[in-house]
Amino acid sequence: MAEVARRCGVSPMTVSYCYNQPDRVAADTLRRVREVAAELGYRGPDPTARSLRRRHNDAIGVVLGEHLAYAFEDPQARRFLAGVAEVCRERGSGLNLIPTTGEDKDVDRVRSASVDGYIVWTTVDSDPVLDVLSGLDKPVAVHGGPAVPGAQVVSIDNRASARELAACTFSGARRPAVLSFPFGRDRRPRLESGPDPGSVDFPVTRDRLLGIYDYCEEAGIDPCRLPVAVVARNDRPDATAMAEALFDSCDTDAVIAMSDQLAFAVLAIARRRGLHIPDDLAIGGWDDDPDAEGEGLTTIAQSLFEQGRTCALLALGDRGPGADAAWTATVRTSTRGTRGSGSAT
Repeated sequence: MAEVARRCGVSPMTVSYCYNQPDRVAADTLRRVREVAAELGYRGPDPTARSLRRRHNDAIGVVLGEHLAYAFEDPQARRFLAGVAEVCRERGSGLNLIPTTGEDKDVDRVRSASVDGYIVWTTVDSDPVLDVLSGLDKPVAVHGGPAVPGAQVVSIDNRASARELAACTFSGARRPAVLSFPFGRDRRPRLESGPDPGSVDFPVTRDRLLGIYDYCEEAGIDPCRLPVAVVARNDRPDATAMAEALFDSCDTDAVIAMSDQLAFAVLAIARRRGLHIPDDLAIGGWDDDPDAEGEGLTTIAQSLFEQGRTCALLALGDRGPGADAAWTATVRTSTRGTRGSGSAT
């Protein structure tokens, strides 16, 4: 920049204006500066240096806690990120996806990201990234939890919604069961009876299990005897394998699946086995996927798109909504129960 300024007989500030505020520079000066810069191979002020001076990067960082492909493969993540991207479009901000998978370099990758604020996709309580983010003096929004100092959690009341879904799905059931999200980052699939919610590292999974247990205790069902099949990931192939094991082990007549994707796998297995829905098997899920209505699936409806928007606004420094995200228990033909009331706490 100094060499361009010397050859053109102008100040370095004038050269800077030619790139950052060209309307402040006379047309002849602007043309001359651009010509000399082209001759010298100068492409303008370095954007990284400029962001350091301004302490502003015009970007949001989304910490996924998953491999990068997850952002494009998982239906929940896609809807959430679409909401984030919409705010970025409105505000003229960039979007930096930061995958973390439990490796030692995760912390450095998050700390060094050139972003103005962070969004954390739901993670485990012990994730070391959370401690790093709380000390960066930047806005942080955590989707689904856990809660950490200096960050705002954006989520539905998973415990209350789970209790409501259990009331719809387990009504009249003799052998209820659960198809669960992973318990921890080891993502070990397994089949257990009445696992202790306190041993579950993911807050969303833990709260949903607690809500199901709340209903069981009220309905006279022993939670300690409740079969819980744990999947490795939120996708149909993983769900199919664990749901098959669940059917073989306990001949269940009601299943709460912790997402619609998991519930669709249960529906497919039930049809292959000649079971009638909901007489032989009642099924409930979460998220109100676009295919849920066509499948007649009872589900907890929530807008992951709107939650993504809320997280993005928080990461950009806006004030939070001050309440949990809205949810509704949408009762359809996959369950025998008739309860279903909305909640927007």
